[in-house]
Formats: sequence, C-alpha cells, structure tokens
Amino acid sequence: MIEPGENGSIKIDAVRDAIDRAGYRPFEARRRVVIIDDAEALVPAAQNALLKTLEEMPGASIFVLVSSIPDALLPTVRSRCPRLRFGPLSAAEVAQALVRDHGYTETDARAAAADADGSIGRALSADSADLTQARDEARRLLEQTAKTEDPARRLDAVRDLSGTKGTSASDRDQMTACLRALASLLRDLGIVATQGDRRMLANADLEPQLETLTGSFDHRRSLKAYAAVDEALNALERNASTKVVADWLVLQL
Repeated sequence: MIEPGENGSIKIDAVRDAIDRAGYRPFEARRRVVIIDDAEALVPAAQNALLKTLEEMPGASIFVLVSSIPDALLPTVRSRCPRLRFGPLSAAEVAQALVRDHGYTETDARAAAADADGSIGRALSADSADLTQARDEARRLLEQTAKTEDPARRLDAVRDLSGTKGTSASDRDQMTACLRALASLLRDLGIVATQGDRRMLANADLEPQLETLTGSFDHRRSLKAYAAVDEALNALERNASTKVVADWLVLQL
C-alpha cells in the first residue's frame, strides 16, 4: 500500500521500491498487489517512473491506482490503465452490509445508510443511535406539519427538534443530522408521490409512513420542502442560529 506522506504527496522513492518488489514472485498468494491510494498525489517524476511497469506489467503483479480525480494524473499514465468506476452504493446495500457484517439492527442500519451517501465507511463512523433519533424526529416533524398550516402550531412542533435548544457544537451537529434525515425523507416522498422505483428509497422501512404522508406532500410540495432544507443546511454551515433556522424551516415545509 502506497499513500501520500505528511506533505500530501507520493515521492518517487516509494514508487521505485514498489517497482523493485513487483519484480519478485509472490511468496504465498498468486498475485502481488500494489495499491496506490490517492494516486493523484504522485509527483510527476513518480508517475513517469511507473510508465514502463504499467506498460509491461510483471506477470505475477498488479498495480491499482485509486483516485477520485483521475484526470489529475498524467495522460501517459491514464492511457496505460484500464479504468474501473466505483459509484456510491444504494442505501439498501449499505444497510444490508451494516446488518450482515457489523451487527446493526435493521432500524439503526437504515438510519445510518440514509445519511451515508453511499459509503459504508461514513455509516460506520457515525453514531447510529444519534442518526436513528434524528430520523425519528424528522419523520415526526413531517407528520406534524402535514396536519396543520397554522404557524403557531408549526412552531410548537419544531421545539423538540434536536439541536434547537443550545448553541454548542454537538447541538449544531445533531440539528444538521436531523436536517439531512429530513432531506432523505423528502427525497423518498418525491419517489413515492411520482410512483417511481421503490428500490431507490433510502428509507424503505418507513414506506407505509411515506405512503400516508404523500396525501399532504405531493411531488411539488416535496421538492419545495427539499429546497428549503438545503437552504437551512447552508445557513447552519454559515453559523446561523439553530433556533432561527428551525423556526424558518418549519414555516416553509
């Protein structure tokens, strides 16, 4: 495994060492694999040093260059490498992996997967209990705002939303988690309201509740609410008051 050093780059010495090792047959497995992570960090000299090896790969060795911005690599490097694209996993696939491999309950797995943006690593790094709470609060907020257009009652409904009672970093983080959960639910509402592919639902375990909510949140209202949540998240990033953001948002839903 070759990764960027403390200065954020991959120097030629690390690449030369890997090339020298690739010339030997593997001791146990059938292949010797060299993984260069964040390959865009390779300095030009290191990339040039790879060219001959990439063009005439030793029979028992494989070089894998991992990069989220492959166009940053030299054209001569890219032309010698078959390209494999890895898209984000679906929420259902993330949830399945969390239950199968990491002992999550179905509820916690679904909540973590909805917030993970297709990444199992991101799901594992989050606090599943906090995300489950955030999703529950977001769902209740949608159910309560669906029942009334009265501003005063809507403002009452938002008072229990996590993060609205304080200004600490943890309060802001929990508020952000609630808004991301709200955005995920609204996206699913749009799918249900337009009779889209239910396999795309991030919160498939809440499908009955989503069906009920479509009576109040049709496609147009879901889109409008989703845009408002996105604006609220941007306001939080600009350090706006969590209470002000929550009060404004609940009047937009």
